[in-house]
Amino acid sequence: MKRAAAACVVVVWMAALGGCATVPPDTASAAQTPGQMADPWENWNRKVFAFNDAVDEAVLKPVAEGYRKVVPQFVRTGIGNVLGNIGDVWSTANHFLQGKIATGFEMGMRVLTNTVFGFGGVLDIATEARLPRRSEDFGQTLGAWGFPTGPYVVLPILGPSTVRDTGGLVVDRAVAAPSRLAETDNGGYAITAVQVVHTRSELLSTTNLLGDIALDRYSFVRDAYLQRRRDQVYDGAPPEEKWDDEPDSAAAPAAGASAPAGAASASAGAASAPAAPEPQPPK
Repeated sequence: MKRAAAACVVVVWMAALGGCATVPPDTASAAQTPGQMADPWENWNRKVFAFNDAVDEAVLKPVAEGYRKVVPQFVRTGIGNVLGNIGDVWSTANHFLQGKIATGFEMGMRVLTNTVFGFGGVLDIATEARLPRRSEDFGQTLGAWGFPTGPYVVLPILGPSTVRDTGGLVVDRAVAAPSRLAETDNGGYAITAVQVVHTRSELLSTTNLLGDIALDRYSFVRDAYLQRRRDQVYDGAPPEEKWDDEPDSAAAPAAGASAPAGAASASAGAASAPAAPEPQPPK
């Protein structure tokens, strides 16, 4: 109970910080990309990004590569299915929290199907039964409730995030982390380690490709993350963004601009019509 209350306090604080933290005015803002405008802490974020890269190269990546070589594919698939099924429980709750009743029941059926017929989630029977995974986390729920994104931030070890998503992550970890299923602290640490290594192993090909195609890996990761999270919050149909430097299409035409054709024709007709005779005084 105390952990849940603390998580709620952190979410409120993070959301308030996200609403108050804005990018300082910049005369060169018109030349900035949307990602740069959302990243006022870029200098600090780049340092954390470099630290995460160093840890990944020294520890996480080699362990993940060894995991893929040693653990058979069917075992890795089963581990991924179990972790995904645990995450689906929390996704179901977030669907309902966002008011998505139909997809919430669909996700609930997915969890029930995989738990009962998939031996606790080892087998992904639900996907074969056309019950696709629709992952939702509490950061997306905060976005659906109207909480602002806040500045982009790179978290140590955990990687890219925003102020809002960081608040959501606190709740995700406090309420729905797979490690909470363990009966002992050591068991929880073991589950967390397996989750981290498995997740990193699933990203090996992606990160290798990223290193080959991205001139600036930091900017590439930042922009991709922000766009992906925006798409997730709006279920793949985000509204068009409008920046301060864009002209307002609804503004009135500038002085000296040509009037619409109908108005011009009416004006011309009025100008060419003969003037009405002045009334004569009675004799």
